[in-house]
Amino acid sequence: MKYKYQLVTLGSNAEAAKEILNLFDERFKELNLPIDAYKCIDRNNFQDEYMGNQPCFVFYFGNIDGNHEDLELTDLLIKDGSMILPIYFNDESFSREIPGILANQNGIQYNEIEREKIVSTALESFGLLRSERKVFISYRRSESTSVAIQLFESLEAHNFDVFLDTHSVPKGAPFQDELWHRMTDCDVIVLLNTPDFSTSYWCKEEFAEAGAKQIGIVQLVWPHHDLKDDSTTHISYPKQLTESDFEDDIYNDKDKSKLKQSVINELIKDVESIRARNLAARQDSLITDFRNIASSLGKTIVVQPERFLTEELPLGKRRIFIPTIGIPQSTSCQTAEIKNEMSSGKVSIRLIYDDLRIREKWIEHLDWLNKNLNIDVKTLKKQEFKSWLQNN
Repeated sequence: MKYKYQLVTLGSNAEAAKEILNLFDERFKELNLPIDAYKCIDRNNFQDEYMGNQPCFVFYFGNIDGNHEDLELTDLLIKDGSMILPIYFNDESFSREIPGILANQNGIQYNEIEREKIVSTALESFGLLRSERKVFISYRRSESTSVAIQLFESLEAHNFDVFLDTHSVPKGAPFQDELWHRMTDCDVIVLLNTPDFSTSYWCKEEFAEAGAKQIGIVQLVWPHHDLKDDSTTHISYPKQLTESDFEDDIYNDKDKSKLKQSVINELIKDVESIRARNLAARQDSLITDFRNIASSLGKTIVVQPERFLTEELPLGKRRIFIPTIGIPQSTSCQTAEIKNEMSSGKVSIRLIYDDLRIREKWIEHLDWLNKNLNIDVKTLKKQEFKSWLQNN
């Protein structure tokens, strides 16, 4: 397979570049994409390997002494319209470490916490990972309100779209419907597993809902809370907390307990790393369900390397089915391969999605778009897979 994605590293700090490329490789594999679908390019193989007509993302690593390298290649990539992420290393040193031609680019400081985000930014640029980074906090108010608010603020500060029941439900909206809707559309759930969490009806419902939707869970298990017999651990990533993980060892006061910053930093890394593999697993589940139904009806559906589905039709026409997690968005059609398919004029596209717990007003809106807009991109909800395939 000829590679489609070009990952370019320029500038200084070969060790940081190596760490980022190794992490990108791990996350790319977790998305179940063929490893030969992307190519690593640097100054040594740029002239032979770089193709201006293929998707490209550039990591430019700054120099702490202000000795900027690869300026000609950087200028070429800017003119080609490539997305370039400047990476600097010291606080408030962007203007020194990054060359002037990248001064208008939004950069990121390299550290252990931000490594996952750096890699996610590249995957998002390629259209392989959605750019919205959605987290849902599940907790029991009578036990962990202060920690829930602390995590809400910390995750938001790291550019996550965070749902917290006390902060995120619009005034006048049906509370429980909005809660399920936002859970359906999230990437990861952060669950505060306090001693009496599982005794709450709504907390148990949230956990059951997460299982039904196959949403990955990062569990923070409170000190002295035994998780050994908890059957939920097989769908989650539990972290056992100790008293020393809390400021002043206060862990059992719903209004005063606070996690130490080091624990929050680890949580942010965990959420970012789990995000890609969880979205891939949910996408695979949707693909399997759709293909199984299609196969039972005698239809041949092929999974393409980029994880969308195709069905060949008479007269050289083709249908594309894009598995979409959460609420379908038009950006699902923005990968290079799909845009090339659409340009042929012989392709129709369906965004397939699981409509369980999505608010009715959204379902009605998507159905209205299908009926009233004369476009080749439409949506298809899971409960209608069989009937639609039978009739089309």
